[in-house]
Amino acid sequence: MAVLINQDGLTGYRNCPAPAKLNLFLHVVGRRPNGYHLLESAFQLIDLCDCLHFSNRSDGTIHRINEIEGVPEEADLTVRAAARLKYEAQIKNGQHVPGVDISIEKSIPAGGGLGGGSSDAATTLMVLNKLWHCGFSRQDLARIGVSLGADVPFFLFRQNAFVQGIGEIMTPIETPVGWFVVIKPPVFVSTSLIFQSPELTRNTKPIRMESYPYFCDSYIKEGKNDLQPVAVSLFPEIQEALDDLGQYGNARMTGSGACVFAYFESEGMAREAEEGLSSRWEVMVVRSLKQHPLDLTGIKTGS
Repeated sequence: MAVLINQDGLTGYRNCPAPAKLNLFLHVVGRRPNGYHLLESAFQLIDLCDCLHFSNRSDGTIHRINEIEGVPEEADLTVRAAARLKYEAQIKNGQHVPGVDISIEKSIPAGGGLGGGSSDAATTLMVLNKLWHCGFSRQDLARIGVSLGADVPFFLFRQNAFVQGIGEIMTPIETPVGWFVVIKPPVFVSTSLIFQSPELTRNTKPIRMESYPYFCDSYIKEGKNDLQPVAVSLFPEIQEALDDLGQYGNARMTGSGACVFAYFESEGMAREAEEGLSSRWEVMVVRSLKQHPLDLTGIKTGS
């Protein structure tokens, strides 16, 4: 749980969670003239989390104090999120905003379609909004977040959602409580590579939801991912993981890959499937969440 700290006269927060997500289904329903794809998806929060720590700096500098393989500091979404929030806060409030030291304990695999970088950025915006007393609303932070990545507004939304458009239209949904077995194949998938493929279909019929906030279980438990055929054609390891996990449940890919997952109603069923999988995989057994874990700490955006 996030803890407020005071060290050498400077305040901060430690142990701030940034949860991963699964796309329980992902449909590409069209494309805008500017090239952006129109999507429909059910986003599910899970209890696989990165852990972030923040400590104010008196010199105004924004610095990530630990190394992350493959992610230079200047390209890190958390650093970019902090810099953008600082800029916006100084314009809004007309006063000096402190700098910050950021450290990140990574548990969410990169290049897996689990949204780790976007979630880290969202947690950064929420925590620094409170730490720096910026006073931004959830809508304000979403505006800032969408400039960093399409998935950032979802994590700022703080609950499971039916997502439409390019990721900016969100409706809260109730999803089944349960467990997921997630496999990370040994490949890194570039989102742009998948969306640029000429083989990608973009004409799935839009969904008609019967009522809000309750969502049809069949889409949750038996969904499909329109990006999956392209990803498996480029990365055979994804198909191999799907075949292995498919022995135990409806296996499909999340996001643009490479992670694949299957839903189980109980932890026991998930653990049984885990034991039967090949030892070549990185396997995670995770639980569904109903809300962002930062909500439980009092660190959250406004209404």
